[in-house]
Amino acid sequence: MSFFSSKRKSDQEDEEDITPSMQIPPPPQLSSPPGQQSIGFETVLGASCMLEGKLTSNGNIRIDGAFTGNLEIIGNILVGETAKVNADVDARNISIAGSVRGNVTGKKVQLLHTAKVWGDINSTTLTTEAGAFIDGKISMTGHDVTEQAAEEEKEEVPDDVPETDDAPETDDESDNS
Repeated sequence: MSFFSSKRKSDQEDEEDITPSMQIPPPPQLSSPPGQQSIGFETVLGASCMLEGKLTSNGNIRIDGAFTGNLEIIGNILVGETAKVNADVDARNISIAGSVRGNVTGKKVQLLHTAKVWGDINSTTLTTEAGAFIDGKISMTGHDVTEQAAEEEKEEVPDDVPETDDAPETDDESDNS
């Protein structure tokens, strides 16, 4: 009997009919051991799919369809060329070939030549190919960058300048002296 058949045998006949070849094998281990990142994509949203909501994952994700909501991915994400994402994207490494309307946050962000992003990008490393479109702010963050900026800021303000709350003298006050 097929899973798609409309005819139904009795429960007793179903039990007798099951052979080891018909049993479904257990799924392979999908998640990587702690400390290792899986290779390939654990989850794929196909080009003809639409999904709304909050998607969280420890693995790698590929989106080729439409997604609206919030993406919180501990692994990597690829927004395919046919993808239309209307969400904030937060992942370790992000490659965008399709369109994203929302803020993008990741350690490494890569915009391919077909990428279109309407939102702010916050990353340690950003690479863009010629033709990529960005409408938003770009913030490059990272341990080395923030330390360097703090050191530069300290250098700009001399320590020997006294702080005063007095207002500067005006011409009227200097004439009365």
